[in-house]
Amino acid sequence: MVFRGSLGFTVLICFMTGSEILAQQNTLMTQYMFNNFAFNPASAGSSEGINATGWLRQQWIGFKDDEGNKIAPVTYYVSVDAPIRILRGGAGLSIYSDQLGFFRNIGLNLGYAYRMDLGPGDFSAGITLDVLNTRIDFAKFKPIDEDDPLLNDKSEKSDLVVDFSLGAGYRIPDRFYVSVSATQIAQTKAKKLYYQLKRHYYLTAGYNWPIPGHPMFEIQPSVLVQTDGAAFQFDIDALLIYNKKFWGGIGYRYQDAVSVLAGVNIKGLRVGVSYDISTSELTHYNSGSVEVFISYLFKLKVEKYRKSYRNTRFL
Repeated sequence: MVFRGSLGFTVLICFMTGSEILAQQNTLMTQYMFNNFAFNPASAGSSEGINATGWLRQQWIGFKDDEGNKIAPVTYYVSVDAPIRILRGGAGLSIYSDQLGFFRNIGLNLGYAYRMDLGPGDFSAGITLDVLNTRIDFAKFKPIDEDDPLLNDKSEKSDLVVDFSLGAGYRIPDRFYVSVSATQIAQTKAKKLYYQLKRHYYLTAGYNWPIPGHPMFEIQPSVLVQTDGAAFQFDIDALLIYNKKFWGGIGYRYQDAVSVLAGVNIKGLRVGVSYDISTSELTHYNSGSVEVFISYLFKLKVEKYRKSYRNTRFL
């Protein structure tokens, strides 16, 4: 839901004083295929080491309200996850900040994933504890009713809620993956700011297709489908990867944007960038969206069990 101008935000706050509202959608990512842990706890520890990631997304560049205030969403995201043998899976931690106009969400997710071999690949199931702090700066609102006690308070208010998420996935390394998850399952209600978290469902899948006759190249199509039961959205993307080090591709987000993606992966250091061109009614009010991430994989040496053999000459 998008509110244009100070009047739109004022209407929102006035509505909040009389009833509960549902919190905004979860963090949006164009390069979701490189960070499944952001929406599926089953991805924790899926790498071969400690994976640290930093993410920045500036959505709707240049989008302002009628007073000239920048109200376009800005997201900062940092995460680290790693396999933990003693836990038979992996663990992960992420911290993020979403700035939307006069609203700011700061969240923390602490997750665990159980992993087991299944056929040619592995199956995983995970859970995260989600903590969300929401802040609203009422000093930046212009009340319609000058006697409104809430908007004339001119202070910053915050509230803290706790929820949890679940997920599951199956993958065949370097070939195929599919996962499902649900976030904010408890739909926790916040009392101070009169809002309620909304449960979201995700389905994502991807496939690596080596190009016949050109072993250095492969195409990686992927899809992300998400819904909160009322709204529906899906992303379709395709990357062309060279030597597992360089990639470029395009994507489409239903009724929202066309994306261009590019990146590089050298010795564990991975950098990616994407640019979204709006296709919705907001096209005339912004210059697109930019997303940049950087990650590094600290490889772990996993001790392998020695296999023993008997020499048949000594039987």
